[in-house]
This record gives sequence, C-alpha cells and structure tokens, in this order.
Amino acid sequence: MDKLNAMRVFVAVAEAQSFASAARLLGLSASQVTRAVAALEEELGVRLLHRTTRQLRLSEVGARYLSDCRRLLGDLQEAEAQASGAHLLPQGHLTVTAPVLFGRLHMAPVLLEFLQAQPQLTAQALLVDRVVHLLEEGVDLALRISHLPDSSLCALRVGEVRRVIVAAPDYLARHGEPACPADLGRHQALGVAHNGGPPAPWLLAAQASRPDRLVQGPQPRMPLSFSGVEPCIQAAIAGHGLARALSYQVAEAVERGQLRVVLAAYEPLPLPVSLVHPEGRRACAKVRSFVDFAAQRLQARLARARLDATA
Repeated sequence: MDKLNAMRVFVAVAEAQSFASAARLLGLSASQVTRAVAALEEELGVRLLHRTTRQLRLSEVGARYLSDCRRLLGDLQEAEAQASGAHLLPQGHLTVTAPVLFGRLHMAPVLLEFLQAQPQLTAQALLVDRVVHLLEEGVDLALRISHLPDSSLCALRVGEVRRVIVAAPDYLARHGEPACPADLGRHQALGVAHNGGPPAPWLLAAQASRPDRLVQGPQPRMPLSFSGVEPCIQAAIAGHGLARALSYQVAEAVERGQLRVVLAAYEPLPLPVSLVHPEGRRACAKVRSFVDFAAQRLQARLARARLDATA
C-alpha cells in the first residue's frame, strides 16, 4: 500500500477509533488496515497509536501527524474536486440524517423541495433517533438537536427548540393545571424510555424564569412509558396525562387546541438545532448547496414551531 493510501487508512482508524470500523468504511480487510498502519509507523519510526484490548488512542506524535494528514489529504481532495467539477457544481448522491419525527415533519419536505431545484442530484434521508457517526456511516450531513461538543465538524445553527410539558385541556379540567414544579407530584404523566431503561426524570428550573438552574423536584406518576415520543404525545392528546416533548413535536397539536403548554416559566434553556457536516470550507458542492438552501427554510419552520405565544 502506498504512502498516500496508508495516510488515508491511518486517518480513518484515528477518526473511527477502531481498526474494524475503519476497514468497513474503506472496504478493506481488517488485516490490510492493520498492516498499513504498522508499515506507516515502521517507516516513520514512531508509535502513532496506542492499542489495548479495549481501547485505541492516539499518541502525542500521532495526534500531530493526524492533523498534518488531514490537511494534506484535504488539499488533495480539494484539488481533485476542482479538477472534476464536484467542488463547483452539485452532483452525485446526498445522504442526510435527522431524528425520526423532525425528519418526517421538517427535513423531508425541505429535502424534496431541494431535489426539485437540483434534479441532477439523488438523496437519502436516514431518520434515526441516535447520533450518527458521519464518517463511519458515510453520511454527508446531519441535523442535530443538542449542545454540540467541540469537534472538527462544521456546524451552522438554524434555530432552537423548547423543552415543554403539555396536557390535553380535558385532562387539565379534570385534574387541575400545575402552577409550579412541586405540583407535578399530584399528576399522572406518560414517559419516554430509550434503550429499555426507565424514563429520565423531569428537570425544571428551581425558580420561575431561571432556566440556568435546574432541579429534580417531585415527579409525576408514570404508569406507562413508550420507546418513542409520538405515541406518548397521542396518549396525552387522549387525556391520559402530562407529556414532555420538544416544541416542534407538539406544535401542531397545540395550534389545534388538542394540547396546552404548562409550566412554561420553569422550562430549561432551549436546545440549539444545527446542520453539521465534516468538510468545513472544503465541503463539496452538493453539501454546500443543500446547507445554503435548507438553512433559511429550517429557520422559518423552527420559528413557527417554538410556541412562544404559549409562554
């Protein structure tokens, strides 16, 4: 394997933190990947990666070399893209990931509109409620609803969503509306439990309009929990209790009067919504074109779904 390809293999291993994952990503065997990194270390005369049976991490020299490899390979990729026109004209296949409900309500309509404007492109929407590793899973761009950790990814913030508690007017008429977080202990709620665990506790502000100080107060009784938020929302609409969701998830039901937001003054700080991709300024034309197209449209959709009039 030549030096340039060995550098690509090393970068893939370092980013995936796994020889096996890098091999799948590159379409190589695990032994080919292992030999390429070993040959690179032998030629350089340094240890780039520290390996144990449970962990793979960069050495200090390896971290510096990774940065240099990314820069050199990025310059080469940009030169090749310029020569082929991929850097200048949107072409090929675009893969986008988003949470399931957000993808259905917002990403899919925007993506369909984008493809009408760019008929030479094809696209795939990977809608999953988990964090997708973009490089390892071959995904061009992700929509993330969270505070983003520092990373080499390029992120463009397109809005924010509130974390709201809602209930059907009928339920509130029968059980009363909670006036402060301490009142939750008198109520029944529907929970969302991921990965088979119990529902996470509801954290709210200790004082009204102090979203920076969250506490776990009395919790509502949760006789039923779901693995996803959609059936939880439907059960709340049917009057079976309180539910907690992101504002975009219940915006339509609130606008129709099926649900009402409660305890708005005690909500946590909103969560940012961002478009994330790995290439930064070297992003190929299909990614740059979609980001430019989608950003304003998603901003408008998220602004309408914030439910600020209910606060």
